[in-house]
Amino acid sequence: MISYTEERTALFIDGANLYAAARALGFDIDYKRLLQYFSQKGRLLRAFYYTALIEDNDYSPIRPLVDWLDYNGYTMVTKPTKEFTDSAGRRKIKGNMDIELAIDVMEMAEHIDHIVLFSGDGDFRRLVEAVQRKGVRVSVVSTVRSNPPMVADELRRQADSFIELQEIESEIARRHSGPRREERPDDRGPDRAARFNPDDIQDDFVDDDEDEGEAEVLYPTRPPIRR
Repeated sequence: MISYTEERTALFIDGANLYAAARALGFDIDYKRLLQYFSQKGRLLRAFYYTALIEDNDYSPIRPLVDWLDYNGYTMVTKPTKEFTDSAGRRKIKGNMDIELAIDVMEMAEHIDHIVLFSGDGDFRRLVEAVQRKGVRVSVVSTVRSNPPMVADELRRQADSFIELQEIESEIARRHSGPRREERPDDRGPDRAARFNPDDIQDDFVDDDEDEGEAEVLYPTRPPIRR
């Protein structure tokens, strides 16, 4: 990744898309390490994180991560998911954050030199082109090493630089050491939320858009099993 120490930088993280890409590569994101890594690459002004929230009367499974990020340097942009039933009678969850992300990128473009977009969604190609015309450099973070690739080819071509997620895994991945989380008697500190992974709760996911580079909702659809 080409970086300039005096460059004003902002991160725009499509939460579901980044999670899907890391999951496809077989590792979990440590958001504390991710923020530290990109802070060293330039003058990091903002780190936006976008996610839809599956609200339940008792519990939202992504809430521990959202709360931790909100208190630890990230600007959270959230909205409730929408639930519907498809023609086969199956329950579906939809929570697309593309509009919110695009609006924030356009508003911030006048104040930053470099945008780092964590998404492989091809719908963002036109957005990238628009901010490039304003003189902003755009880097896209995703992966082509999963099967299928998580980044749309048109988005990768449009970006000024492409950051292969697997190549920075050692800098931003959750470090696994000692017994598994469920085996540790005391694991309630803030670092646990920084390493939060929806897979730690359940593996019941809904992905209602299977287009290349898209991952609208990849979070549990039921509250966790309380131990």
